[in-house]
Amino acid sequence: MFSERSAFVRGLEIGGKAPVRIQTTYDRPFGAESTDDILRHISSLSAMGCELIRFAFASKSDARYFSEIAEHSPIPVVADIHFDYRMAILAIESGADKIRINPGNIGAEWKTREIVKAALDHDTAIRIGLNSGSLPEGSGSVPERMVGSALGYIELFESMGFRNIVVSLKSSDGAETAEAARLFASESGYPQHIGVTEAGDSVIAAVRSAWTLGSLLSSGIGDTIRISMTGSIDDEVAAAAELLRITGLSRKGVRIVSCPRCGRHSFDTIGFLKENRNRLLALDKNITVAIMGCLVNGPGEAGYADYAITGYGDKVYIYRKGSLVLKTSSDKASDALFEVLGDE
Repeated sequence: MFSERSAFVRGLEIGGKAPVRIQTTYDRPFGAESTDDILRHISSLSAMGCELIRFAFASKSDARYFSEIAEHSPIPVVADIHFDYRMAILAIESGADKIRINPGNIGAEWKTREIVKAALDHDTAIRIGLNSGSLPEGSGSVPERMVGSALGYIELFESMGFRNIVVSLKSSDGAETAEAARLFASESGYPQHIGVTEAGDSVIAAVRSAWTLGSLLSSGIGDTIRISMTGSIDDEVAAAAELLRITGLSRKGVRIVSCPRCGRHSFDTIGFLKENRNRLLALDKNITVAIMGCLVNGPGEAGYADYAITGYGDKVYIYRKGSLVLKTSSDKASDALFEVLGDE
């Protein structure tokens, strides 16, 4: 099942028969680091599979930073707006490829209409983003109220000739999130961004999101995803990419296998994976790489992997399809592995 409609964000199709897109939200305010550093980080996230990046756009002073990032970012840039319609218009004029608004907290309808006019003028997509904690009072369950509000806003947008729309209906409760997404999919063909909001730290959020989003994706619901975490945005992207792999929606990238550490370990799998995970995930190779903790089980258990690495003492051993191809010193482990992978 696919969304009947598509939205286009700087030429990137969302919905229709396009692949599910990964999104994250930048976790630092403008001015906390240079735009060059931000752009380098975005490039790294893009290499790992991220296709949209969102920024909080809260004041006029954000415009100059946002404009430069939007101009040079390798992936589409989204502005997150709350309350002030003027910030939405300024973000659009500053080059936003998409904005996220909740029309309910923008205020009077005429303010939302002004935002839609600006989006029409600049060919900017809009995500109608509703959270369970910011809904108007009314009858019905939280999912029913979220869907009803979203359909009402869509009707307003369509009356102005605007259809470049993505919808998100989020709750910190996974069951509410899933129910709202399913109900909306039965009522509308517009693409959905799915995610469990305020989901917890990296471990808790990954589990909650995998349970909720995995069931939706397996049902054909969800066109962009974010694994929302109180933690690293690199972890958000890595978790989302893995979720798409295990649901069969993506074959792109390296599949990492690594064993848990035990008292028998002779190779620091934790440290090695922490140092090299993002670099591995950035490789454009459809392979399995195993990071194994010891020579007792490592080579045998990783025999199915395309490549495997383990170690003992100050020596590291790298295998291809179960056969030893390189032995080197432990201080050269990372470079040695990527040298072998480069020969793939």
